[in-house]
Amino acid sequence: MSLSRRGLLAAGGAVGALAATAAGPGSAVAGPLPGTGQGSGRNRVRTGFDRLAAGGYALLKGQKVGIVTNPTGITSDVRHIVDVMHPDERVNLVAVFGPEHGFRGTAQAGGSEGRYDDPATGLPVYDTYLKSGQPLADVFTASGVDTVVFDIQDAGARFYTYIWTLYDCMEAAALAGKRFVVLDRPNPVTGRAALGPVLDPAFSTFVGRREIAQAHGMTVTELALLFNAEFLAARPVELDIVKMSGWRRADFFDGTGLPWVPPSPNMPTPDTALVYSGTCLFEGTNLSEGRGTTRPFELLGAEGIDHRWAAAANALDLPGVAFREAYFAPTFSKFQGRTVGGVQLHVQDREVFDPVRTGIALLVTAKRTWSGFAWRSDNWIDKLTGNTRVRTLIDAGADTDEVVGAWAEDLAAFRAVRKRYLQYR
Repeated sequence: MSLSRRGLLAAGGAVGALAATAAGPGSAVAGPLPGTGQGSGRNRVRTGFDRLAAGGYALLKGQKVGIVTNPTGITSDVRHIVDVMHPDERVNLVAVFGPEHGFRGTAQAGGSEGRYDDPATGLPVYDTYLKSGQPLADVFTASGVDTVVFDIQDAGARFYTYIWTLYDCMEAAALAGKRFVVLDRPNPVTGRAALGPVLDPAFSTFVGRREIAQAHGMTVTELALLFNAEFLAARPVELDIVKMSGWRRADFFDGTGLPWVPPSPNMPTPDTALVYSGTCLFEGTNLSEGRGTTRPFELLGAEGIDHRWAAAANALDLPGVAFREAYFAPTFSKFQGRTVGGVQLHVQDREVFDPVRTGIALLVTAKRTWSGFAWRSDNWIDKLTGNTRVRTLIDAGADTDEVVGAWAEDLAAFRAVRKRYLQYR
């Protein structure tokens, strides 16, 4: 099956294909629209949905459509795209598919909303969470859709589960004989570089299905192209993408002019996403990763930790970040209602800040300064890092440079593959 890579040209109400059926995995998709803002300012970036709608949903004409989305699927004036599409006679929206946390976002981490009819639209909502392969294909078949559309804001980290919802839905759509369309949104922490260890397939889970870097530096359409050509090549899905206009790889989210909606309950701001690909590693330890506070993944700590951890982390002089001795009492999750000591990360120069290196440095210094440090008994850290090397090297007394150096070869190989699928400059 050939790989179709189309975008939509929305200008003056007209629509046209930006890319025809691709001849191979390296085929390019046309760039941003002329005249769309490249400077700073409100709504400089137009999302994939914005462009799809501006073109009258021509890409979906004659199709029964189902959409995989959550509260982040919004327009620039913060209306939910399902609420916009449902009454529009130009598109036949017949089903919604909810990921982790649910379509309307009512569930906490590790939860979903199940099967129900959406009160606002009456549309059937199907649960995709923890479904994959033929069981998920059966959901698509039962829904009666011809085309599955994906539109969810990602956070830029391999262990953020929405990109694996994307992967699972692509695979299931191929099994069910459904077409698949991905609408693009910004990588909130830029798309400049891939960072961190690359997953070993032996550690494949829902927080990392396939061999990509811990901070992948890609958008969801770029990941979809990579997934289809590299990991689903034996049975690729019929794939179309709708790119953004006005987005540049160096853009942080606050430069896009788009509104931020927390993609999950513990991702309240773009600042959270900035540190998440490094400090989420603390989920694999007995320390709090800040869940149950107003600064999840920026506050880290445990009972018995004092000023020595912040001092040790600051002594490393890591680029772009400083650490404050901090005390907090989580309202839920680890140490609920108990006061713990630890650090708060303060990113001072995000242009040079490396979240993955910082996360490793914090693990190394936490283990050296607090005698109570321990990994989770299920070795969850290995699932998050995608290998055993990070854990075993830190246990052996390795410093930050040694740990980071251990993935250099794998990361270089992934960067070479990644480069073939990048759609923006």
